[in-house]
Amino acid sequence: MQLKINGIWLMLIMLTGVFSLLFLWFTLFPGRVNPELGQYFTDRQISQGRDYVRGMRLVFIGGFIAQIVFLLWLVFGGKAAALSRGIQQFTGGGLAGYVAFFFVLWLLLRLINLPFDMLGSYYWQHRWGFSTQTLGSWWLDYFKAAGLEVVLSTIGVALLFWVMSRWPGTWWLMGAAFLSLWLVVQSFLWPVLVSPLFNRFEPTKDPGVLAMVDELSLKAQLPVDRVLVMDASQRTTKANAYFTGLGNTRRIVLYDNLLADYPADEVKAVVAHEMAHWRQGHIVQGLGLGVLANFLIWGLLFMTLKSTIPISPYGNYPPYTWAVIVLFMTLVSFAASPLTNHFSRNMEFEADRVAVQLTGDAPAAERLQVNLAGKNLSDVSPPAFIEWFSYSHPPALARIKAIRQAAE
Repeated sequence: MQLKINGIWLMLIMLTGVFSLLFLWFTLFPGRVNPELGQYFTDRQISQGRDYVRGMRLVFIGGFIAQIVFLLWLVFGGKAAALSRGIQQFTGGGLAGYVAFFFVLWLLLRLINLPFDMLGSYYWQHRWGFSTQTLGSWWLDYFKAAGLEVVLSTIGVALLFWVMSRWPGTWWLMGAAFLSLWLVVQSFLWPVLVSPLFNRFEPTKDPGVLAMVDELSLKAQLPVDRVLVMDASQRTTKANAYFTGLGNTRRIVLYDNLLADYPADEVKAVVAHEMAHWRQGHIVQGLGLGVLANFLIWGLLFMTLKSTIPISPYGNYPPYTWAVIVLFMTLVSFAASPLTNHFSRNMEFEADRVAVQLTGDAPAAERLQVNLAGKNLSDVSPPAFIEWFSYSHPPALARIKAIRQAAE
C-alpha cells in the first residue's frame, strides 16, 4: 500500500534535506578560523577541537541520514504496511499487533543506529583520550538505556493506540496532554530514579564548596536543596555540571572531574551559572515551551495522519501508523532544531550574565570558558550555520564577550 505524500510531508522532507546537506557541507568545509580566538587558544587547540568535533558531527549526521532513509523507504515504499499485515496475521490483531510492530521497528532502528552510537560514544572518545570506560562497561550502559527505553516506550505506544481507537477525533489532544504531564513528572523522577542507574551521586563534603554555595544562595535569595558530586570520571575525562529536577528534587550536579581539575574560583563560576538558571526560571520556561510545542506538534500530526493513512470504518489506525509517527516526529525534531537551540542559547547567555552578578568575578568566568573549551576540545570557531542549527550553548568566544559586557 502506497501512502500519500501531502504538502506537510514535502515541506518536512525538503527542509530536512536542505538542513542535512548544509550541515554536512559545513562539517567538511568549516571555513576560516576567527582571528580573535588567538587571544585565548593556541593554533593546536583550535585545530584539535575542529578535528574532534568534525568526527562527532559526521557520526551524528550519518546516523540521522541512515535512519531517515530507512524510515522513508519503510513508510512510503509500502514495506511498513506489508510488515504490519504480517504481524497482525501472526498475533491475531488487537493491541498485541500494535505492540509487536512497535518492538520490531524499535529493534530495527536500534540496529541501524548501533554502529554510529558505538563509533561516537566509545571509539571516538577513546581515540581522543576522553573515555575511561571499558568496552564491557559501555555495553552495560547501552543495554540499561535500551531496556529502560523499550519498557517505557512500549507502555506509551500501547496507551497511544488505545486512546486513538477510543477517541479518533481528539486523541491528539490527549496525547499532547499526557506527554506534557510526563515532561513534568520526569523532571521530578529522572534525577532520583533513573540517573543513579548510570552514575553514583554523593553530597559534596568539601567545606569550601559548601561555604561557597551558601554564599551564592544568600546573594541569589534562592535556597539550594542539594549540591551533588557525580562520579563522571568513571566514564569520561570531560568536566561539566548541570541543573536538574523541580521542587524537592532540584539539584546542582558537579562532575568530580570539575572539582579535581579546576580552581575554586572557576568552580564557583559554574555553581553560580547553574544557580542562575534556577533564579531566572529556566526550568519552568523550558517546560512551558515544551508543553506548547507538544500541542502544536500533535495537532500537526493529527492532520498529517488523516491525509496520509486510510483508517478502517471503525476509526482504527493500522499498526504501521507507528512507523509514520516515528518518521514524522524525527523530521519535525530535526527541522525545529534551530528554534529550540535559539531558546537554549538565550537562556545560557542570561545565566552567564546573572552568574557574573552573583560572583562579581568576571575574569574567573572567562577563564572557565577558555579552560572548558580547551580541555573538552570544543570547536571554538564553528561555522555560522552549524552554530545556528545545532548549538544549544553559545560558543566560547561569544560567551566571553557576553561575560565582559555583563561586568561593565
